[in-house]
Amino acid sequence: MQATALIAEDEPLLAAHLQAELQRLWPELRVVATVGDGASAVRESLALGPDIVFLDIRMPGMNGLDAAQALAEDWPDGATAGAPPLIVFVTAYDEYAVRAFERAALDYVLKPVQTERLARTCERLQAALARRGAGPDKLEPLVEQLRGLLGIANEGAAPGTEPLRMIQASAGNTITMIPVDDVLYFESADKYVRVVTTEREHLIRLSLRDLLQRLDAQAFWQIHRGTVVRAQAIASASRDEAGKLTLRLHGHEARLVVSRLYADRFKGM
Repeated sequence: MQATALIAEDEPLLAAHLQAELQRLWPELRVVATVGDGASAVRESLALGPDIVFLDIRMPGMNGLDAAQALAEDWPDGATAGAPPLIVFVTAYDEYAVRAFERAALDYVLKPVQTERLARTCERLQAALARRGAGPDKLEPLVEQLRGLLGIANEGAAPGTEPLRMIQASAGNTITMIPVDDVLYFESADKYVRVVTTEREHLIRLSLRDLLQRLDAQAFWQIHRGTVVRAQAIASASRDEAGKLTLRLHGHEARLVVSRLYADRFKGM
């Protein structure tokens, strides 16, 4: 079967080994790019449109899970857009991660890559490519799989742990105490997170992923890979003609876009 692939792996020797094994097991597969970080994987995948993307979980900057999420959110809609790539995660052995991938029906291979296991992955990929469609719902399989995986990864504060109640935002010699109940939304901003209230904005040096692990998942909803909103701050949700979902907040002019991964939160009762 003629198909194309992109490999995202920050260790060149492992990337070369994976490519060599793929060439031996699946000679017709053409590797169109090899990159060493998640941001490059997203950029090159959007530009080249490979059928398959092998994503290392741990890469500098944007990790493999974040890259997969970005691909699902940023992949173009419309009849002329091709189907999104099939995702295969490449990971060192981690029982929790493996269970998560299996529950989400996303394929994975373990490091160091074993020939027999990779052969099974290639067979699954070939079967999936043969049966996948290119209709209006071409994104749905990937979106549903990632929802399952993200639902495991973003469970909020650990059981028995008190959720975060106060944000400490430092600016110069001043530390501002912000009750989390005053926060409208959090937004990623490079190495910081913007903390937005009705009165002003603050910056905290913390990743959004780490912050999510400390928030009450019932009170704060992730709506995009870079945005988390306090549920009670949402005034309304509306869709435009293209199906894009936008939130309006109480007491603030911001309009927050909901990615397709999280749009299922907003269904009429």
